[in-house]
Amino acid sequence: MDRLSNTVRPYAWGSTTALPALLGIAPTGEPQAEMWMGAHPGAPSRISRTTSTGETELALTEVIAADPEGELGTATVDRFGPRLPFLLKLLAAGAPLSVQVHPNLDQAREGYADEEARGVPIDAPHRTYKDANHKPELICALTPFDGLCGFRRPTEAADAMEALGVDSLKPYVDLLRAHPEEAALREVLTAILGADPTEMAETVADAAAAAERLGGAHAPYARIAHHFPGDPGVLAAMLLNYVQLQPGEALFLGAGVPHAYLDGLGVEIMANSDNVLRCGLTPKHIDVPELLRVVRFEATEPGVLRPEAAPSGEERYETPVDEFALSRYTLASGAAPTGLTAPTPQILLCTAGSVTVGELTLGPGESVYVPAGETVEAAGPGTLFRATVAA
Repeated sequence: MDRLSNTVRPYAWGSTTALPALLGIAPTGEPQAEMWMGAHPGAPSRISRTTSTGETELALTEVIAADPEGELGTATVDRFGPRLPFLLKLLAAGAPLSVQVHPNLDQAREGYADEEARGVPIDAPHRTYKDANHKPELICALTPFDGLCGFRRPTEAADAMEALGVDSLKPYVDLLRAHPEEAALREVLTAILGADPTEMAETVADAAAAAERLGGAHAPYARIAHHFPGDPGVLAAMLLNYVQLQPGEALFLGAGVPHAYLDGLGVEIMANSDNVLRCGLTPKHIDVPELLRVVRFEATEPGVLRPEAAPSGEERYETPVDEFALSRYTLASGAAPTGLTAPTPQILLCTAGSVTVGELTLGPGESVYVPAGETVEAAGPGTLFRATVAA
């Protein structure tokens, strides 16, 4: 078992205060968006291991590459290859993230192979597929957390746009009312992303002003427009369900489901991938043809997950994926230690109180990596999230 040293990513949308408050440190004034825990090559966690030359700090990617079966277990390597199949994050949104979708596994493999065959550099700004993997993800709120998740019914989106009283939105309203669900959503999103930029900027400005006047259910879109004036993603956001999570509640985002996080602090877990197709609220490249191939054009209810109680005090967030499993433990003071030994690799993250894991004490925001099969127990008082591979 090893204490993790983790990288904080300073993305522009990050909160300047949420992560420092959790960690008990002074804010720097700069955004602190995500703390990554795992073995992603972009920012792998680091651990200290004893080597022939003494105590050495190593990237977790190096440790796993040196002994995949010893670190991950034979079953994990057989299923996913010699890599940690999940990435755990603390995510602190102070402004909206881009509206985005993730491909399914077949789409990721096809897209990656196509860009490789065409010689698109892996770091090119117009590159869509960074790897051949899908990226299902789950976000669990630590504070009240706002987001967008999945298309709402076209008639609901039409009502919301029509209520703004903006003449240039009428063509979108008519399309939403005139066609069956899939065709309506596809045609409107295609029209929004293909509109003249100057005309779109004017439409978004008028829509934002109206949303601010109306308030209520329109207020989130006014806030989004404040951060992204003139961006077509503001209108794309109006096609989606607005969701407010309370602490402990979670959202699962499967392939093809458009979504965006708006504000709040949460624990996020995902398959270890970088594949994102953006729909707006970003200066980054939007690959419209590929986006339209990947998006699932169907209205969905945003299924808010709550943890399901299991033996030994474990509360599990059930998802239909193999790469990860997330659960939560609320450990009481003076209670007997809770056994967490598993045949799969684990990352244990404290989010409240003070948790003892083996001989290590973790405060909020601190984490440890546990190789497959290593005996481990935890005691409180505190809250501990457990990330591992699904059984």
